[in-house]
Amino acid sequence: MTNAKERVALSSIFASGLLTALKLTVGILTGSLGILSEAAHSALDCGATMLTYAAIRISGKPADHDHPYGHGKVESIAALAETALLFLTSAYIIYAASHRLIYGGVEVEPSWSAVGVMAFSMALDFFRSRKLYKVARETKSPALEADALHLKSAIYSSGFVLIGLALVIFGNSVGDPIAAFAVALFVLRAGYRLGKETIETLIDTAPEGIEATVRGALKDMPDVARVDRVRGGPRGSGVFVDVEVSVGRTLPLERVADIKSEVARRVEERLKGAEVVVQTHPLALDDETILDRVQIIAAAQGVPVHHVTVQHVEERISVSFDLEVNGEQRIGDAHRTASALERTIHWDLGDEIEVESHIEPLLVDAVTGTALPWQKYREIRDTIEALAEATNNLNDAHDIRVRQTPRGLYVSLHCHVPPELTVEVAHDAASELEQKIRAKIEGTRRIVVHTEPPAAAVA
Repeated sequence: MTNAKERVALSSIFASGLLTALKLTVGILTGSLGILSEAAHSALDCGATMLTYAAIRISGKPADHDHPYGHGKVESIAALAETALLFLTSAYIIYAASHRLIYGGVEVEPSWSAVGVMAFSMALDFFRSRKLYKVARETKSPALEADALHLKSAIYSSGFVLIGLALVIFGNSVGDPIAAFAVALFVLRAGYRLGKETIETLIDTAPEGIEATVRGALKDMPDVARVDRVRGGPRGSGVFVDVEVSVGRTLPLERVADIKSEVARRVEERLKGAEVVVQTHPLALDDETILDRVQIIAAAQGVPVHHVTVQHVEERISVSFDLEVNGEQRIGDAHRTASALERTIHWDLGDEIEVESHIEPLLVDAVTGTALPWQKYREIRDTIEALAEATNNLNDAHDIRVRQTPRGLYVSLHCHVPPELTVEVAHDAASELEQKIRAKIEGTRRIVVHTEPPAAAVA
């Protein structure tokens, strides 16, 4: 894209330089203020296009530490400089034309060469402006659009100069300064439009209709509860869009990341070349269960909970759960942690809710374990296998591991259960086995029983 912008800017420089030379020569030979004004206009175009070319070279540089959003606004600054030059040129043309109307001046000697130069200028500017507009739209370049706007106004102003020359040919001596006035007015009009657009770009004015476009792109998007805010503005030759959306606070982080990616993709489809930043806010949805809300509150306070049970007792609701805290913590500190969590749950669910917590020790630091001597391990393994066979719904105890730690024995094992069992029944069977192991094997500290259907049933 940058190469295309540079090529069209260079071609515009050469064309403006050629027209400036031709108009200046003919203007001096004929004494036409209108043509001289057009020469000044073309000279301005040439200088402005040089400025545009330099700005394009700079704006094409990638973002760096000092310019995290890139160098795109350099083009807008160049366009603003062109606007200032337009107003200065217009002021001079108006002054010269007024002086000639009031005090008279050089007698204009129209010629066919002057008419030919102006006609050639109009044709060349027509093709140049079309090419510049095409590349400006493709690359979203404000500097090239400014050049195209100059050329479009130049076509009309050249036409007024021709009309002025025609009036002089037919004996109306004021036709030339009047044509100069017309040129100045067109230049002022072009400068006003260009300046307004450039200033809006520099102060990050939101493009018209951008919020409606973004909201339309996200309409009925799954898991987006609402679009909270849309902000957008020009960023160099592109558009920057900041979108804030609300999503259910129970969604996992991976799903939230997918939602953000999908939001950005949909917006980029509607706004080609846009740079999109998406922010998500957690929202309590109407379909949240009490279990969801308790887990969210506990996670926000950094307290692990499990075995959350919700009971409906007549017209009241009772919530109980196991709360894990550092096992080496004092019971008074643990109780304050539990009470703070219970108060927050009361505040969220209502004072009429019954809340009960059971404090359990949580091992924060890793425990160092060692393997048992083979003879002792085999005795414990055989005992566990026999206990599992004697427990309803459990069979084939395998992958039995026993570690000796300073806190006691850590035991883990897998057991097969019938695949048609519910999770609750399988859990009860595992709990029964844990109790049997604790009663039979002295010094057992921790037991993990993993229940699973046989491999053939899973397949």
